[in-house]
Amino acid sequence: MIIAIDFDGTIVEHKFPKIGEPRKNVFRVLKQLKKDGHKLILWTCRDGKYLDEAVDFCKENGIEFDAINNNIKSGFMPLPKIYADLYIDDRGLMGIPSDWNTIYNMI
Repeated sequence: MIIAIDFDGTIVEHKFPKIGEPRKNVFRVLKQLKKDGHKLILWTCRDGKYLDEAVDFCKENGIEFDAINNNIKSGFMPLPKIYADLYIDDRGLMGIPSDWNTIYNMI
C-alpha cells in the first residue's frame, strides 16, 4: 500500500513550530511498515526550513520517506492531490490512537 502520514500530531506531538516528542512506538512501526513493503509519503503542511527539520528528524530516527508532500513517481500524470491507499492523520474523523502499535494492528 501507499500510506500518506502527517507529521505534527501524528508522528510527533503537536509543538509546531518546534518538533514535539515522537508518539509511542512511531518509528518502530514506520520501519516495520517499510519492511513489510509499504510505500510511505510524508504528508504535512510544513514547508521551507520547518519541512527540512521534520525530514531530518525522521532520517535521524531511521525513516526515509518514498515521497515528501508529493505523489510517488509513476507513469501517471502528476496529480494536484496526494494519492494514497491510506491516510494517517490526527485530524481525521476518529483521531489517532496514542500508541502506533494500535495503528499497525489496524493496517
